[in-house]
Amino acid sequence: MLLLTGLWMMRGGGDREGPDVDYSTAVAWVRADKVKSVVIRGDAVLGTLHAPQMYRGNAVWEFHTLSPKDERLVAMLDDHGVTIRAQNQDTPVVLQLALSLLPWVLIIGVWLWLSRRAQQMNVAGGPMSGFMKRGRRFERSAKRVTFEDVAGLAAAKRDLAEIVQFLKEPQRFHRVGAKIPRGVLLLGPPGTGKTLLARAVAGEADVPFFSITASEFVEMFVGVGAARVRELFEEAKKNAPSIIFIDEVDAVGRARGTGLGGGHDEREQTLNQLLAEMDGFDRSDLTVVIAATNRPDVLDAALLRPGRFDRRVVVDLPEANARRAILVLHTRGKPLGADVDLEAVAAMTAGFSGADLANLANEAALSATRRRVDEIASEDFSSAFDKIVLGDPRETKLRTVEKTRVAVHESGHAVLAWATPQAEALHRVSILPRGMALGATQQVPPEDRHLHTRAELEARLHVLLGGYAAERLVLGDISTGAEHDLKEATRLASKMVAHYGMSEQLGPAYYEVDVDHPFLGARIGSERATSDATIHSIETEARELLGRALDAAVAALTRHRDRLDRLSTALLDRETIEAEGLETLLGPRVQGANVVPVEAPVPPTRTARS
Repeated sequence: MLLLTGLWMMRGGGDREGPDVDYSTAVAWVRADKVKSVVIRGDAVLGTLHAPQMYRGNAVWEFHTLSPKDERLVAMLDDHGVTIRAQNQDTPVVLQLALSLLPWVLIIGVWLWLSRRAQQMNVAGGPMSGFMKRGRRFERSAKRVTFEDVAGLAAAKRDLAEIVQFLKEPQRFHRVGAKIPRGVLLLGPPGTGKTLLARAVAGEADVPFFSITASEFVEMFVGVGAARVRELFEEAKKNAPSIIFIDEVDAVGRARGTGLGGGHDEREQTLNQLLAEMDGFDRSDLTVVIAATNRPDVLDAALLRPGRFDRRVVVDLPEANARRAILVLHTRGKPLGADVDLEAVAAMTAGFSGADLANLANEAALSATRRRVDEIASEDFSSAFDKIVLGDPRETKLRTVEKTRVAVHESGHAVLAWATPQAEALHRVSILPRGMALGATQQVPPEDRHLHTRAELEARLHVLLGGYAAERLVLGDISTGAEHDLKEATRLASKMVAHYGMSEQLGPAYYEVDVDHPFLGARIGSERATSDATIHSIETEARELLGRALDAAVAALTRHRDRLDRLSTALLDRETIEAEGLETLLGPRVQGANVVPVEAPVPPTRTARS
């Protein structure tokens, strides 16, 4: 800014100090002999007065005006004794050269500033390195994460303990010729603690930990991702022994040539560089790569071959004991009330990940804060559970007829869960609108289940269709409230027929049909296409299975019509009924014989929503 001001003054802009006046006013002052001298520069005239004159309320000594093509101006000035001085309007050559070089001076100045800034930040390779480098390094610290900070996951920690021992004492392995895995792939659903496990390995081994998300490799410019991979591995090797952690590796490691994720030159170049870096490790190199993903099915085969990611560690959802240990870890330092039973909380949170349990503990603390109490009570955990599973309470006020329909609908779910021996136990029934649901029937399995029998899946179908059947039986009509139930029931019936071999017509076969994403079709991502005739048979069998489940549900509700009416009336009065109240209203639950399990690992559906 100062440079531009100086250049303007060099061009004569500093001579202009007076106000702009009309040309006629300036001529009048000349004719009245009030002008002492003028400077003429092209069309511009700068004048100085003998004495101050009033112009628009201000006293002026100097003025500025633009003259038209008036050939009489110079003669008139001479006649009235005005001193005349003329200036060349053209800009000097030196000034023109300075103005032409000014943009380049500014660009070079900014570049030099960025270079010096990058050097001050210890970024090697000049200013572009700041664009290249994305990995974050976590140094050794007193507050490092160890296996003690990871609750549960005992099997995963056992597998990773060898990596820790290799980084601590590599000589033990080298003496007997053992080769430690170069790469470890952590597989598991989101929120199960894969990133935490990787940091715990670095903490246990007390080595530098380099972390990056795979999506940070990929940029708009081809070659940037590969350069980042090279730089990350070079930095890790300089600080060996060390650990490189790549989160969500499927973002860059998708299989090539399959169309998954679309064609992307930058992504494939980055993957090729990653393969080269991992394969180029020296056997004595004390650098281990740990990657995490929840989509191992889409990874490139070259990435999974021995010599790259040799070991795969499954990080699954925690079971009851692990959930309790995670709750103990996340409630450490939080004041818990005497009525809080973490074992009971762990039992009702089947299917929760470690991140879900951390969120549950935090929501319970927030609930206690809203109640303005100093301890977290059992009701705070119940409130937090409802908030996570069902959502926040809604301000929606149902009409009486709608509230009655919701009560009948939820009572149908509850009575079917009570009357079906293989169904999961009832925990709560509510007709308070929460989240996207107008009501909910919650069930809790007595223990963690990994296999489900055909009888158990059919029982789940009965419970899911219980609300639909109750509306038709009691009210004589159906409503849109059964949409979620029908969607879940259709998905489950399709899986039973197409994936679990529970069809008499289609037999024990697995068919490539994506029942979770029906809009993707049956052939997307399938090695063997399923014929249209087979798909039609699957749809027919699933529809017949749902029809039989609905008939069984209607029959069971007809037998227990008195309990159905009693429960719906109580719901209209109390809105929410817990397990004890349900047992009082419905009586002891119907018990059934155990069935030999078959392999059908379906996540439990604990909540039927209307």
